[in-house]
Amino acid sequence: MLVATRDKDALVREYLPLVKRIAYHMMTRLPASVEVDDLIQAGLMGLMDAVDRFDDEMGAHFETYATQRVRGAMLDELREADWASRNVRRAGRQIENAIHALQQRHQRPPSEQEIATEMGLEIQAYYELLNDARGAHLLYYEDLHEQDGDNFLERFADDSSNGPFDILASRRFKGALAQAVGVLPDRERMLMGMYYEQEMNFKEIGAVLGVSESRVCQLHSQAVARLRGKLRDWSGDGH
Repeated sequence: MLVATRDKDALVREYLPLVKRIAYHMMTRLPASVEVDDLIQAGLMGLMDAVDRFDDEMGAHFETYATQRVRGAMLDELREADWASRNVRRAGRQIENAIHALQQRHQRPPSEQEIATEMGLEIQAYYELLNDARGAHLLYYEDLHEQDGDNFLERFADDSSNGPFDILASRRFKGALAQAVGVLPDRERMLMGMYYEQEMNFKEIGAVLGVSESRVCQLHSQAVARLRGKLRDWSGDGH
């Protein structure tokens, strides 16, 4: 049964804090150029859409359904705004490439100084590059396209058992990701656990680690680059 018209305004008011919570959690991973008010506005539209479309006969709780619609609306807003600028991606990939090369060479996680030296940078310049990489993702859209033009999405479109998102959610990938997280330096491993599992924000994590919020942001960017470098050679056959 669809939500009665008289109840829609009440639902929107009740779940507005959910919209704000999701927006502020997303902001910790986004560049400073992104305005939280824009995310909240997009999320509010997603919430209103959820209220209009929700049918309790679907078997899902409204909060679960609303969360999906709100997140989706915010992500659409970010894609349209092209928040992940070329500079962010470029900085992230430069760090990732250096880490990958050092990892292959030494068979261990490289130190920050080693990464900076590999990139021909002073350590402070490397820290600034980590700041530029704020908002770097474990997976970019262009990662789904092969260099020869083969489209990853199209290649798996007709195979329901091996779709790209099924692969990303597969036990093997999760196992590879968990293994990669497990070999991160201690502080970065703790950070990722507090952020993604305990859903702590950077300020809270900084208080636990005894570092500034900006330093936590740098460590997060570096950890993402380490994971991308570690998982670069991963394949679904377990290698």
